[in-house]
Amino acid sequence: MRLVLIRHGETPSNVISRLDTAAPGPALTALGQRQAAALPEALADEDIEAVYASTLLRTRLTAAPLAAARGLDVIVRAGIREICAGDLEGEPGGSERGQRYLRTVLAWAAGDLEVRTPGAGGESGRQVLARFDAVVAEAARSGAGTVAMVSHGAAIRLWATVRAHNLDADFAAHPLRNTGVVVLDGSPDDGFKALSWTGAVVAPAREGGPAGQAAGDGDR
Repeated sequence: MRLVLIRHGETPSNVISRLDTAAPGPALTALGQRQAAALPEALADEDIEAVYASTLLRTRLTAAPLAAARGLDVIVRAGIREICAGDLEGEPGGSERGQRYLRTVLAWAAGDLEVRTPGAGGESGRQVLARFDAVVAEAARSGAGTVAMVSHGAAIRLWATVRAHNLDADFAAHPLRNTGVVVLDGSPDDGFKALSWTGAVVAPAREGGPAGQAAGDGDR
C-alpha cells in the first residue's frame, strides 16, 4: 500500500502558534482554503483510491477538494486526529509549557511510550500509535493501492518516524508545514518505508550522511 499522509491546511491557531487539539477545532484560514484547493493538482500523479480525514474540522475541509476531484467520499476516523494536548491546550507553541508538548512527542519517538500529555484528557504514545495504526490497518484491508490520509503535524511526524524502518527517532522533530505531504510504502504486516517528506527524497537511516535526514531543501 502507498500511504500519502497530508497535514491539514493553515488554521488561525497555526498563525498565532497556539496548541489547538480539541474537537471540533477551527476552520481553515483563507490561505488554508487555497492550500486545500491546490492539493488535487499537487497530487495529480498519485493514483489515490481512498481519502481519509480525522474528526477535526480542519482536516475534513482540507480533504474535501481532493476527494471531490477523485470522485470519492471522505472517510472520517477519530484515530488519525491530533495528539491531545491535555492541560497544555491553548498554550503558545514556543512557550516553556508549549515546548513540553513537543518534548513528549520526541520522547515517544525515542521509545518512551508510557509518558503522557498532562491532564485528564492526556494520551500516552502507545495509545496514539495504536489508534493511528488501526486506521492504517483498515485502509490496508480495503485493498486500495494508494490511500491519502489528512491528519495533523504532530500525529504524522510521530507515526511516520516510529513506523518507517528507514527513519531514526530524531526525525520526529523534522518540520511538516501545512499541507506538507509524507509518502510511505508498505503494509501493517511488513512495515513501512518512508519515500519522501514534503517532496524531499528520504535518505536511508545510517546510509549516506546523517540518519533520517531529508535530501534537498523541501522543509526550509
